[in-house]
Amino acid sequence: MDETPKILGGVALLGSGSSIPSQRVTNDQLGLRVETNDSWIKSRTGIRSRHVIGPNESLTEISQVAGLKAIQAAGWDPESIDIILLATSTPDDLFGSAPQIQAHIGAKNAVAFDLTAACSGFIFALITASQFLRNGSMRRALVIGADQLSSWIDWDDRTTCVLFGDGAGAIALEATNKDLDGLLGFEMRSNGSRGDSLNLSKSKKHLPLIKDISHQEGSYMPIQMNGQEVYKFAVREVPSVLQKLLHKTKTDPKELDWLLLHQANQRILDAVADRFDIPQSKVLSNLSHYGNTSAATIPIMLDEAVRKGLVKPGDLIASSGFGAGLSWGAALLKWQGPS
Repeated sequence: MDETPKILGGVALLGSGSSIPSQRVTNDQLGLRVETNDSWIKSRTGIRSRHVIGPNESLTEISQVAGLKAIQAAGWDPESIDIILLATSTPDDLFGSAPQIQAHIGAKNAVAFDLTAACSGFIFALITASQFLRNGSMRRALVIGADQLSSWIDWDDRTTCVLFGDGAGAIALEATNKDLDGLLGFEMRSNGSRGDSLNLSKSKKHLPLIKDISHQEGSYMPIQMNGQEVYKFAVREVPSVLQKLLHKTKTDPKELDWLLLHQANQRILDAVADRFDIPQSKVLSNLSHYGNTSAATIPIMLDEAVRKGLVKPGDLIASSGFGAGLSWGAALLKWQGPS
């Protein structure tokens, strides 16, 4: 193989994959734990059930399954992959879970590392990986979005426990000629001054070490969320960043085949679609089945749409991730993989 760097300038989206944990928890089942019911949850969020990683599963395992499916869909040999990015806020190993995925799938020539940006993670990782491919330093990338938020929820807090679930999704990317580019534009934003609206903070508990010296315990608090503030943030900032992206790429919303947003709340999806006069038939949503799987929502939804034959080669997709940080971003994509 010729290893001389070639700057092609484009990125092709060639394959997708996803993996969902086996344990399914319905709204009615949650009602046995906290004071809630299916009607209340469904009317406010659109969620009907979610999946939770069980005793014989792990985030690393479902991530590698999703990654292998994406590689197979692209028709790649795992040894041909140059980089693996795992977008996650809940790794099995705080030092990074991507290297374990790299080893398990046999991508021995790939560098692998984690990227943390919560619900914006997949969009941020997709954009980051694309830069390595566009500048000619690498040829093939596997981008995985995966989270296990079930480990960090207070299951007795009905305001948050109804929202989240676990899952993993992946996309295979390859450098290509600029005129075949599948990442037509992107925008990225952060506002740390509002990060207290949604966080998973380190515990403040201190334990004695020696004499007058203490150390901070290595643990985290459950997810804390101001639902109203996050909702207002999303319905304001997501249309704004998408508008900037469409303007920059000279794209009319009517040209879009699909709107693919982070699956956080059905009301957010509906509000953004209404803002651009996009019909519901073009809004991809599987929120009712999985809830908010954080960095996994966008690649899981894309993989399902591809495998169902909804998303076809050449389709134009506007996508946006948003959430904790606070962070948000958008990407205009053209699917080039198998239908």
